[in-house]
Amino acid sequence: MLISVIIPAYNAGKYIANAVYSALEQEDIAQEEIEVLVINDCSTDDTDAVMQRFADDPAVRYMKNDHNLGVADTRNRGIRMARGRYTAFLDADDWWEPDKLGAQIRLLEETGAPLCCTARILHEPDGTPTGRTIGVPEHITYDDLLHTNTIPCGSVVMPTRIAREFYMTHAELHEDYILWLQVLKKYGAAVGINEPYLHCRLSEGGKSRNKLKSAAMQYGVYRYMGFGRLKSIRYLYSYAVNGIQKYYGNQSGPEQKK
Repeated sequence: MLISVIIPAYNAGKYIANAVYSALEQEDIAQEEIEVLVINDCSTDDTDAVMQRFADDPAVRYMKNDHNLGVADTRNRGIRMARGRYTAFLDADDWWEPDKLGAQIRLLEETGAPLCCTARILHEPDGTPTGRTIGVPEHITYDDLLHTNTIPCGSVVMPTRIAREFYMTHAELHEDYILWLQVLKKYGAAVGINEPYLHCRLSEGGKSRNKLKSAAMQYGVYRYMGFGRLKSIRYLYSYAVNGIQKYYGNQSGPEQKK
């Protein structure tokens, strides 16, 4: 059973090797059962040179976009090219624990759920642990997700056939969140593993840095999903309250990247 790991890369030379190694070195998954698709989205740094170290590894498929597509369409290119039964997403500056994929595939096979995510450990941009872990529920319904996005993109594993039904749309909003909502609305609840299998680097320049812009994007998601203005505002309020509790709590530091 092949698993396709999609890693979009834009000026990721500083971190990309660590991400790729973490995908290749998964326990309980034979290397021939993993393909890592690294897609260079017109980087201007040394990403190309760094990826040369994987040139002879048959498990790594490295390709470059002809023009800059952005992270959503770059992931979509990976979804289209995936040969695996399952697709996993990983950001180029993040990395996984070695037993992540095995645990998720077992749970997906046991439950038949359309999507599995995990908890994550937050790190400073230089990789230093912040001491903060963000957990996930073991059961995530569509209604739960409308109130707060508990699904970190870099932790997700899902059947490739389901990813291909929707892809990631509206990059000007929260394209991964829209995908999770569409999947759960059609196929039912996702499952979560409340173990921090994902190591997530904080970003100073993520899409959610500007809070007013982020709120407008979130409102746009609700409108895209078909809700009226008043209902969208009510969900936005709930989302904001949950977001403050989830990301800040007693912690101060850089903005959590999208």
